Amino acid sequence: MKKWLEKIQIFKDKFDVWESTKWAKGLRISSGVLWNLCLLFMVGLLTLGVFGVSVGAGYFASLVKEEPLRDKEEMRSAVLNYEETSEVYFDGDIYLGKLRTDLERTETKLSEVSPYVIDAVLATEDEYFEVHNGIVPKAIFRGLLQDVSNSDTQTGGSTLTQQLIKNQVLTNEVSYERKAKEILLAMRLEHFMNKDEILESYLNIIPYGRNSNGRNIAGIETAANGIFNIKAKDLTLPQAAYIAGIPQAPFAYTPFRQGGEIKEGEALQLGIERMRTVLFRMNETGYITDEEYNNAVSYDITKDFREPETLPEDKYPWLTTEIENRVKEILRDKFAEADSIDPARLDKEEKLYEKYNILAQRSISTDGYRIHTTINKDMYLAMLKVRDEFEYYGHTFQKEVKDEDSGEIVLKDFPVQVGGMLIENGTGKILSFLGGRDHKLDKVNYSTQGIRPIGSTIKPLLVYAPAIEYGVIGAGSPVVDVKLDNLSSTTWAKSPSNYTTAQELGIISAREALTTSQNLSTIRLYDLIMDRKPTDFLIKMGFESIGEAEYANHALSIGGMTKGATLEENTNAFGTFGNNGQFIDAYMIEKIEDVDGNLIYQHEVEAVPVFSAATSYIITDMLRDVLSKGTAKLANSRLKFQSDFGAKTGTTQNHNDSWLVGYNPNISLGVWLGYGDDTQTLYYMNNRYNHPSVRVNMFWSNMMNAMYDVNPELVDASTNFTAPEGVVTRSFCGISGLAVSDACSQAGLVKSDLFNATVLLPTAKDDSLISSSYVEINGNRYRALDNTPGEFVVSGGYGVNEDFIKRMLGKFGGNASKLFPTKSAFGGNVVSEEVFNADGSPPATVTATMTNGTMTWSKSTSGDVVGYRVYEVGNGQRTLISSKKEAAGNSLPINRAGQFIAVAVDITGMESGSSNIVSIEEAEPPEPVVPPTAPEENEENPVIPPTIDPTVPPVEENPVTPPVEEGPSSPGEGGG
Repeated sequence: MKKWLEKIQIFKDKFDVWESTKWAKGLRISSGVLWNLCLLFMVGLLTLGVFGVSVGAGYFASLVKEEPLRDKEEMRSAVLNYEETSEVYFDGDIYLGKLRTDLERTETKLSEVSPYVIDAVLATEDEYFEVHNGIVPKAIFRGLLQDVSNSDTQTGGSTLTQQLIKNQVLTNEVSYERKAKEILLAMRLEHFMNKDEILESYLNIIPYGRNSNGRNIAGIETAANGIFNIKAKDLTLPQAAYIAGIPQAPFAYTPFRQGGEIKEGEALQLGIERMRTVLFRMNETGYITDEEYNNAVSYDITKDFREPETLPEDKYPWLTTEIENRVKEILRDKFAEADSIDPARLDKEEKLYEKYNILAQRSISTDGYRIHTTINKDMYLAMLKVRDEFEYYGHTFQKEVKDEDSGEIVLKDFPVQVGGMLIENGTGKILSFLGGRDHKLDKVNYSTQGIRPIGSTIKPLLVYAPAIEYGVIGAGSPVVDVKLDNLSSTTWAKSPSNYTTAQELGIISAREALTTSQNLSTIRLYDLIMDRKPTDFLIKMGFESIGEAEYANHALSIGGMTKGATLEENTNAFGTFGNNGQFIDAYMIEKIEDVDGNLIYQHEVEAVPVFSAATSYIITDMLRDVLSKGTAKLANSRLKFQSDFGAKTGTTQNHNDSWLVGYNPNISLGVWLGYGDDTQTLYYMNNRYNHPSVRVNMFWSNMMNAMYDVNPELVDASTNFTAPEGVVTRSFCGISGLAVSDACSQAGLVKSDLFNATVLLPTAKDDSLISSSYVEINGNRYRALDNTPGEFVVSGGYGVNEDFIKRMLGKFGGNASKLFPTKSAFGGNVVSEEVFNADGSPPATVTATMTNGTMTWSKSTSGDVVGYRVYEVGNGQRTLISSKKEAAGNSLPINRAGQFIAVAVDITGMESGSSNIVSIEEAEPPEPVVPPTAPEENEENPVIPPTIDPTVPPVEENPVTPPVEEGPSSPGEGGG
């Protein structure tokens, strides 16, 4: 030790000698200055560092100062609030598909996810997930440095927790403020949720590009199904690696394009290369072995991709749209009620409607409802098949229109459109419907959205059933089918008419008027009840487009409507008759459940009394005749089964619309044909496609047969309509509707039919008939005058008194002689007692011809001719051969030689001038004719009788044509 101390002392002495030199002194001063400068720099750097940290902390604080301090429940609720797609089901819980949405997602549990997915996500997205507290500082600083330096390499610095906050709590906005909030909330979330909850939430919310039908998708379960058509728990290593790599650039790495087609070439290779990167990271971090890596990285992932899929809105466009609209309406009202707002206000206040409509639409898209409908899948598919196979729609028009995409002028087809609606009467369930022909050409749903005039289908709903309910008529009560003279109380410029414009059937029964769909009698009957406002019945039955004052329009009674009704409304209304007068509103949404299976909506059936059971049965019995012998006879003849149906057809002005609605105790089926452009007529090219009423008859029967094939027990009701209490059959005088009198009985005018005993029975005796003699002029009967030649008078008939005529013609008046035309059901020998006013001049002369012993003459142009006389002339004299009533025709066989003339005779007995002379010459005696000898029959010469060729069908002498709807009346009004 001493020696070591001596050596140190010697070294020190030498150092002191060296230090005392000049250059050592200079070095000492320089090093001291340098040391002091270093100390000063270090102090300054430390000061700047503290300042920088303080500024950074202050800046960070300023960035997050607006962020509220969220509590545990609020944070968890925000993170766990997944946007999930709503699903739709046919009746019977048969899956239909998902509703349209910007993002499709299905929630799943972490335990239902393949371990390969979890490993791939952690290896690629957050290798420190298990140990960090929400953030990785070095990753944040690395990302910040890359951002500040504008580096080409951007490695990112977000943990799974941060990504969860960004997607569920914040936005995708690129800013330091959002990043600061993300960091703060990520650290806070780690205190409120464990690692498994965070990972599960991440896997349920992260976007994965597009699926095989082109929809945007999020969540691992949706990605597994949409890309590989398997569940998340069944994903293999290559599949898991592919999906785990997508979130970094979802639309670059997804294998599908926007339309659902699989990408090709370099576009597809991007996703495959990303999959290999994920596999490399899994191998690098020890999640998979080298062998697993090599097998997976060489795997052809393209063979696992799901084939492009047809979307429900593409396969069932009208159905999915209709369901979405109805669910939106239900939720709209529920949300308004939750805010203590009367849903009725939404129809009146546009801004309020828009607010709750947006909320409802957003809820459908994000809240993952399970929507159960009433639509029977098999019936719906059967309707589509009938639609596609029907060959008699009519002509397809073409028009030049501007293409929405290209802006170019192109030819577009405008075919006949169609609607169909099948409703279960007792519940109101819409079992199936038909929206149209081609959704790409026309997206309007002609069953639920197409508001059109309903033609004569309105007659039983607005006129005949109310008239029975009011006690104005029974089923067989007389109505007047005569043209209107006085139009002062109507909006018609000229008198309306029946479908056949010249037709006037006179007095007919209400049953016949409805069966053959007569317009004139319907208008007159409606006038008798119009002041009671029978449109109230329509409103009770769900017609929403009937104006408050529209009841005062006489044309409404034959279908002349300001707006009209939908096929759903019209079909639903006829179901009222099938329900004994109780209206049950049709519906399509059975129930709605939330994602947890909680019931948030359940439809409740509510019956609304409209008509009495007696009235409903009577009108049904009348509508049976429409099928058996009326305007729907063709449809009935084509049914493959027999059921107790009532039905009504309808045709609007110019055949722009054609309707048929039929019902039995179980179901109601309505169909409609027409163009989307309601000014186009179905009558165009009528000879090629059949009459519009024939077409609609055929389509209805085809549709009903198809529904029967699907569910015969439902469609072919096992029971018939039965008469309820109050329905009675009574006899009455057919021309007046009053109780039978002796004169009525003697005239053979007694009729029997159904009455609603609670409101109307024929009790007052008929007093309308008097004895009468009459003549016929142009098919009408008039009282004979005193100077009318007796040979043209029909004696022993019955006339009606003036009070009866006035009562029957009412305020509209009309030609009284038309009350009992020759072909009237009450024709017989009844005359209206109308006096014909002759013109006071001799009738116009006729022209005669003689052919093969039959003399024929032209009809006199005078309007008061009651008959014709034929005279033989010669030697300045004429001899009466025969007299013929005007109605008996204009010809007479004559079997002798001579010269003859014809004259016309008017109601006053005045004759016309003589016609030209026609002759029959004396025939020369014929030479005797020797009959040929008939061959003698023997074995060599048998007499063979004529044979009938069995291959040749017999000729039908009187072919029956299908009934044609008695429809439109005058321009601008409804009919048929």
